[in-house]
Amino acid sequence: MTNGQLIPEIRKKKSFLCIGLDVDLNKIPKHLLEEEDPIFAFNKAIIDATHHLAVAYKPNTAFYEAYGIKGWKALEKTINYLNQNYPEIFTIADAKRGDIGNTSSMYAKAFFEDLGFDSVTVAPYMGKDSIEPFLAFEDKHTILLALTSNEGAFDFQTQKIDGKEVYKTVLETSKSWKNSKNLMYVVGATKAEYFKEIRNIVPDSFLLVPGVGAQGGNLQEVCKYGMNKNVGLLINSSRGIIYASEDKDFAEKASQEAKKLQEQMKLILDGL
Repeated sequence: MTNGQLIPEIRKKKSFLCIGLDVDLNKIPKHLLEEEDPIFAFNKAIIDATHHLAVAYKPNTAFYEAYGIKGWKALEKTINYLNQNYPEIFTIADAKRGDIGNTSSMYAKAFFEDLGFDSVTVAPYMGKDSIEPFLAFEDKHTILLALTSNEGAFDFQTQKIDGKEVYKTVLETSKSWKNSKNLMYVVGATKAEYFKEIRNIVPDSFLLVPGVGAQGGNLQEVCKYGMNKNVGLLINSSRGIIYASEDKDFAEKASQEAKKLQEQMKLILDGL
């Protein structure tokens, strides 16, 4: 999926909501544990109940890898279900990969060719030869970790080297990589005060923004400083939506929570 396809979807749905599919078998409704594939059953119900409100879904692969081959199969079934039934939805493999070049090539093949995701999150620490194998895939997006929402982000990302924060160096350097037009960036909602400076460096790129909701990020603040002429934001919410209920009405409750965020987004977009 290209930006030219994603942006009209945002305009049509009046939404830039991304829903994180981080499935923990200890948190899903107990009746689903009787299903042959409880992870996929949960995801399918959430997707069917919220697809009209979201423009993207983001499975965090750790929540699938933790269950071995059964978890990986559930991930495969989830992405296949999305691609077959809701091809207009942007899909993100939240895998945070990043390794030497030939290994990154295999990771890219796994997520882009075998599984068919539109994008994958990657870590920039090893530099351009670990990222460019992902960028080589046309009409696919590489989402670079820039400034994350966790407490440990301050350990390295905001430290200054020669007077410049590391995350700014990551942003600036990444623009020189081959096919950098395919880059998006992860910027945590809990770092809203940084968005203005980030937009000065990457004014046109999409930003994937976790941390709204359960982690305390403020949607209005993020939009005030982070939105561009094409919206340029994908706001992720996971726990606040998918675990809105532990009962049989879990999908309905998830839809209600997603609707609350979508309505806030509509007001923001209508005010542009």
